[in-house]
Amino acid sequence: MTPLARYEEFLQSRGLRNTQQKKYLLEQVFNRHAHFDADQLIDQLPSRGDANYVSRPTVYRTLKEFVDAGLLHRFELDGRSMYELNYGYPEHDHMYCSTCRRLFEFTSDELIKIRDQVARDHRFRVRDHRFIIHGICDECAKKRSVSRRQDRV
Repeated sequence: MTPLARYEEFLQSRGLRNTQQKKYLLEQVFNRHAHFDADQLIDQLPSRGDANYVSRPTVYRTLKEFVDAGLLHRFELDGRSMYELNYGYPEHDHMYCSTCRRLFEFTSDELIKIRDQVARDHRFRVRDHRFIIHGICDECAKKRSVSRRQDRV
């Protein structure tokens, strides 16, 4: 099932309408594979008066619908609501650099095995999980190391 078909099924089950604006937003979201917040998405959309303009409240409402429909996953990072593709996207986890604020995706079979074992040990059914490792990426660590050497001179 395509993301659009899945979303239309969700809207129909809730008695909601699908508008051209919602279709346009769905297309914009699924054409990118980067993590984003609502403001980043709004900044990349057409301005008021241009074709395909979508108001800020409509963006926020529609993103919530995308999450409720299982198309997007929402998570908090540094006090911001971040979104990423959920539907048709492989399970993964994240490393977050607190210096450059980049989010790196990774997959780990070992982590999945540990998660599943812990769930079995506690007779727990896993629906989903999010794992975010906070730290400093190699690039930022190298910059930091160079600046510290310069301070010693």
